[in-house]
Amino acid sequence: MARVDLTVRGAGIFGLSMAWAAVKRGAKVRVIETAHIGAGSSGGIVGALSPHVPENWNEKKAFQLESLLMAAAWWGGVTAASGMDTGYGAVGRLQPLADQAAVELARARALTAAELWQGRADWRVLPATGAAWEPVSPSGFLVQDTLSARLHPRMAAQALVAALQSAGAEVVIGEAADQGAVVWATGAAGLQALSQDLGRVVGSGVKGQAALLRFDARKLPQLFVDGLHLVPHADGTVAIGSTSENRFDDGAAVDAQLEALIAKARAALPVLAQAEVIERWAGVRPRASTRAPLIGAWPGRAGHFVLNGGFKIGFGMAPKLAEVMADLVLTGQDAIPEGFRL
Repeated sequence: MARVDLTVRGAGIFGLSMAWAAVKRGAKVRVIETAHIGAGSSGGIVGALSPHVPENWNEKKAFQLESLLMAAAWWGGVTAASGMDTGYGAVGRLQPLADQAAVELARARALTAAELWQGRADWRVLPATGAAWEPVSPSGFLVQDTLSARLHPRMAAQALVAALQSAGAEVVIGEAADQGAVVWATGAAGLQALSQDLGRVVGSGVKGQAALLRFDARKLPQLFVDGLHLVPHADGTVAIGSTSENRFDDGAAVDAQLEALIAKARAALPVLAQAEVIERWAGVRPRASTRAPLIGAWPGRAGHFVLNGGFKIGFGMAPKLAEVMADLVLTGQDAIPEGFRL
């Protein structure tokens, strides 16, 4: 059997992306997933790749910007290697503005975006047109940003698996032995295990509920309305999400909170009023106590590393995090932002 340089535990977006980054560097990789591909929150349906607002700049926002800017080429490489669509689309995003104060704030952010986004993406304030795929805007104005994109979580995961296998990596469903360095990308359960090992809470799981509607808007922008994402996917569906629940009994159960979310989406975008709900989904997302991803060596466990805490920005952060983790594990190059360290 070929030598295995690296074991990745967990076949969610972080684990699969890091494995792909390592394979591209010539590593021999084994991915081990005890349940199924995308068994945790990476098996969800939303896939909004959206930036933080362009103000109060910090290392987390700068890192996210780099990841979003590299996403088109990075996911294009996955498609080229796998022959499969990831559902990636640089479709941008529209947001309604509630009143004149919100309009003025958005215009100020357009100026900071011009500087902070390096001229590679725009943040604009535009008049609402009343188009069917446009959120109701009390002020009559919308924010349009061209940095936002979307990814189909399940399509992306399967494409990553195919890319890995085409490059000779192992993807094991079940139990297998660790060989070489081990990267733990095991989601909410991994945060719990890490907290127990370190004797301090480093993060926890936050439940999210989302819905998938049958409505073809695949060439249109995603929408963000009062904390709600509406994401048009490449397969002719629209995802709506999501709730954030710190207390829950069953992380996989859907309930009235999701029905309220669907109703809110229909009110914000009347064209969805008759769209059929084809899936209701719930899962537990890993949120680090710092609200930033956790990446680095596992303290006290030589040869073990942690890549976790994606929460709501994991899909957008995955390309850059994967490359930084691959550099750390394979070459010792440490480019981890201070705020992301364990």
